[in-house]
Formats: sequence, C-alpha cells, structure tokens
Amino acid sequence: MINYLFKLSLQQKFFVTILIGFSGLLGCSMGDSSLDAIKASGKLVVLTRNAPTTYFFDSNEQATGPEYDMVESFAASLGVRTEYKLFATTEEILEALEQGQGDLAAAGLTRTQDREKRFRFGPVYQEVAEQVVCRKNGKIPKNQAALAGLNIAVSGGTSYEESLRLLQASHPDLLWQADTALNTEQLLEKVWLKEIDCTVADANIVAINRRYFPELIVTFDLTKPRPLAWAVDADSGALQKAMKIWFKKFQSQGKMDQVIERYYEFIAKFDYVDTKAFQTAVRKKYPRFRPTFEEAANRYDLDPILLSAHGYQESRWNPRAKSPTGVRGMMMLTLPTAKSLGVKNRLDPYASIMGGAEYFSKLLRRFDDAVKNPDRTWLALAAYNVGRGHLHDAQKLARRLGKSPYVWSDLKEVLPLLSQKKYYKTLKYGYARGREPVRYVQRIRNYRDILEKELDK
Repeated sequence: MINYLFKLSLQQKFFVTILIGFSGLLGCSMGDSSLDAIKASGKLVVLTRNAPTTYFFDSNEQATGPEYDMVESFAASLGVRTEYKLFATTEEILEALEQGQGDLAAAGLTRTQDREKRFRFGPVYQEVAEQVVCRKNGKIPKNQAALAGLNIAVSGGTSYEESLRLLQASHPDLLWQADTALNTEQLLEKVWLKEIDCTVADANIVAINRRYFPELIVTFDLTKPRPLAWAVDADSGALQKAMKIWFKKFQSQGKMDQVIERYYEFIAKFDYVDTKAFQTAVRKKYPRFRPTFEEAANRYDLDPILLSAHGYQESRWNPRAKSPTGVRGMMMLTLPTAKSLGVKNRLDPYASIMGGAEYFSKLLRRFDDAVKNPDRTWLALAAYNVGRGHLHDAQKLARRLGKSPYVWSDLKEVLPLLSQKKYYKTLKYGYARGREPVRYVQRIRNYRDILEKELDK
C-alpha cells in the first residue's frame, strides 16, 4: 500500500488517505455499536440458563439468582430494562451469543483460552474449581489416572470438556461422553441415579446440589480455581468497558459480597447425616404438619417453606421437644412469649406453629424501613433465636465498626463479637453466644432450600 501511494499524485494520495481513515472509523463504529444500540432500544438482552447458580424463580414466582441480581444492577446503571432468554446448556448459550441473539451471556461462564478467541469477557466476579463428582459406594477414582475406564459424561461445549481434553494428552485412555442435551445439574442427578459413574462440575454447583443428592461425593479437584465472567460479542468493546466501570462500583459498595452471601454463604460444610435425616423427616413427618405451616404462613403473610424449615430447626418437627432452658414445643416458645401470644399449651403443635408464626411476623415488622428483604428476614430469624435486645446491641456495634446495621452479611460478622468482653461490656444487654444465631440462620436457609427442592420432586 505504501509503494502504491508513492506513485499517486498528491491529490490522489489525499483522497485515498481520507477514504482509508473513513473506512477505519466506520468499521470501528459498525463493529462496536452494541452499547449504543442497547441504549437506543432501552433493552439489554441477556442469555442465561435456569439453575440455582444463575437464574431461577423463587417460591413466590419471582425471578432471582446471582446472575439475575448482578445483571439487574448493570442494566440499571445503563438506564435500560432487561429481557432474559433461557437456554438448556452452556453450548447453546455461546452459540446464541455468536449468532447475535443477545447482548451478553451471564451463566456462570468460565473464562478459558478457547473462549477468549471467540468472545470478550467482563470482569471476574468469582473463581471456582472444577471437581470430579461420583457416587457414594460407586466407582471412586482416587486420582486423574483412575478416571480411565469409567463411564463419565459432561455437558457438551463446557469448560469441563476443555479440561478433560487437556488431561487426555497425558492420559490417552481417558474417554468421556459430551452430552449436548443435558446440563450440569441433570448430569449430577444421573450420577446420583447410578446411570453414569462420574461427571465434572464447578464447586459452587456441586455444593448446592449435594444437599439434594447427598450420596454425591467430590473425589478431587480437576482444576485450580478458574475465573467466572460474563461474555459479549468479540466486537463489543464499549459494552465490555461499561461492564468494567459498573463492576468496580458494584464491588466497592459491597454488593458483590451481598450476592455471594445471599446465594452461597448459607450453604454450610456438607453434612451427609444431617441432610439424610432431614430428607427422611420431609417424607415421614412433614406431611402431618404441612397444612398447619401453610395455614399459619397464609394468616401472617409468611413464606410457608421458610416457616416449615424454621420449625425443623427449632424442634426437628417434634411437638414435644424441650430444651434445658425451658423452651418447649414445635416452635420452642418460652413461657412468657407463649403467654403473650395466647398459647395455652406449648405442646399442641397447631398452637405452637400459629404462635411461632405470629411472633416471627411481629419481629419482621419491628425493623426500620431501611432494612430490606431478604436481610429483614435473616435479621428477624436471628432475633427469634438470640433475642431482639441482643440483635439491637449487634446493630449498635455494627455502626461503631463502620458496618451496616441493616445488612445480614455485615451483622453476621458482628454478632459473634457479643461473646467478647471488650465489646459486650459496652452494650446494654451484655454477653450473648453470638455465633449461635449466625449458624441458626444458616441452617434454616439450608433446610428451606432443600425442602423446596424436595417438594418439587
């Protein structure tokens, strides 16, 4: 091109130079117009999948999920509404993104070298390891070499398939099935049903699903923690930049921590015995008390599944339960609380459930309007356990420490401090076993999640 220009007249050179420059600008504009187009249309089209780690509908039929919460915040920063398109697998999502069916893919996508050749990625919001998952009492590989000869399946087009291909270079006998019809959660269920020996899944997906399928076991990590990020078209540089600007603010305001707390932090270290005991109780005990929990929830405008999980945490659904401190019954009411609620017999399961629901609803209403859900619910549960006075002390201490008295992710860090003399001696209600309400809320959230899944079967 330089040699060719050298032979042209000055006027011709000027014309060609202008034409090349204009073409470059036009190409850049045409190739990076996605952000302008999104703002012009007033809509951000998001490609995702229906799963507890991405996007789903809760018991109130409201959209929720970690990806949903983040996307809604990002869309608000752009001043646009959202439209979600759901796909069954990661492969389908990435194909749809390449075909221009959406503006961004938000589906727990691992940023890999192969994918970076096809897409641009937003900032990393989480890092997770890929894990080999098999079934208790099944074929359990102790190391990577032992994977050879097993019936392994992974969802086609995922980063798991890429990881297995890399491993296959040093273990040529390793074979697997890439299933393009089933997603990771469905393959975990197939392992549980003994239809396949093992699969590969992200650690956060495994942690959630082991509570539904307790016989699943993690044999070893296949990879080190790897980054998760949103993906956009390779030409969407402006959109990528907008995501980075939004995420920096989102993270600095502690909102990313709140997302992690809301969807993952309540998942305690897996307890096989406790999970199996709960699933057994759901089948054998819960049908007897379910109508009462639902009636109480309807009367006091509560979530019936949460109220049921609350009852299990209190008494294991034992209407004659009794603690050394004197609280009794299904909802473990103290004698003064029972009297204030008009509960004459704490061992009557109907009266106890109704009384516990009424008391919990009163706790919910006593918080300042600045406390929003789901934080209001978690704070009310903590108050049910440790007492409203101690929770008020924790809120006061949170302010002193520069934390929010209205956000559970902050309060759960402050509550344990109530057992330390240097803190409790300055507070109105004094010493409290502050770790107990934190574990209490964590367990109820866990039971609620499992119960909802059990009732959907």
